[in-house]
Amino acid sequence: MINNDRGQTLINKYVWVIETIYRRRKVSFNELNKLWLRDIDMSRGVEIPKRTFEHWKDAIWDMFGISIVNENRGEYRYYIENEEDIKKNGIRSWLYNTFCVSNALANSQSIKDRILLEYVPSGREHLQTVIGAMKENSVLNLTYYNYWKDEERSYDVQPYCVKLFRQRWYMIAKPDYDEGKLRIYSLDRIQKLRRTEKTFVMPKDWSAEEYFKDCFGIFAGSDVKAERVLLKANASQANYIRDLELHESQEEIEQTDEYSIFRYWLRPQYDFIQELLWNGSDVEVLEPLWLREEMTRIVGQMWKNYNKKK
Repeated sequence: MINNDRGQTLINKYVWVIETIYRRRKVSFNELNKLWLRDIDMSRGVEIPKRTFEHWKDAIWDMFGISIVNENRGEYRYYIENEEDIKKNGIRSWLYNTFCVSNALANSQSIKDRILLEYVPSGREHLQTVIGAMKENSVLNLTYYNYWKDEERSYDVQPYCVKLFRQRWYMIAKPDYDEGKLRIYSLDRIQKLRRTEKTFVMPKDWSAEEYFKDCFGIFAGSDVKAERVLLKANASQANYIRDLELHESQEEIEQTDEYSIFRYWLRPQYDFIQELLWNGSDVEVLEPLWLREEMTRIVGQMWKNYNKKK
């Protein structure tokens, strides 16, 4: 048998299988092999042996939690049993999506100058150290730059979780100087970071998902409660909001030729207000009243700033 692994990782092949079955919904093994052979960069002209495919299915389940099964009747086609999991958030879904993009880019070297990417400034340098510390509940010592106070400070922290938001990685940790209160640290503002010999006990009842429940982005905490938010978007902007939801709780409750109204259940904190401002005059807050008044105050201050005489 010809060695078909040269220059290709098994992960790329797993991703190709998942993507192909996912797009086709159902596909027989013969059809899958025809599509495989058509992709010369992947197949190198060599078919997938049936036994190898069975091993790949097991590996795909172990790595991505994606179950590929056979309908065992008719054309005996393969399909993804839990395809809804691909659409959900979570580390396996993120990992799968990342590998899909990586796979597409790796096979596009001939047009690499026509593919422009966004830079994620903080993942490469510190993320691995943080995750390693989380696995073993190790205390980290960091030197952190505070924008608000314009100062650097060094101290120990207990890393609870990490979160990616708007091309930035954040660490949620408990610092030694503020017992009992979690803080959020942007990894790109960490000047120095090292693991210490000290360890901590991770609370068994603490959940990252629960901590960020009903949050828009990275701002959490209990000072702002979740409530219903109604936004009115003009017809043009509504198309963008419909295609790329502002929040997982989004519901479109009214649609006309001129506008749409979207309903949310979330904590309208600072990062959500920034998102509303980014949408400019295309989006209007209807409820709650306090948020509408806050937007009015901010827009009024902006008008004053721009209306000042030089």
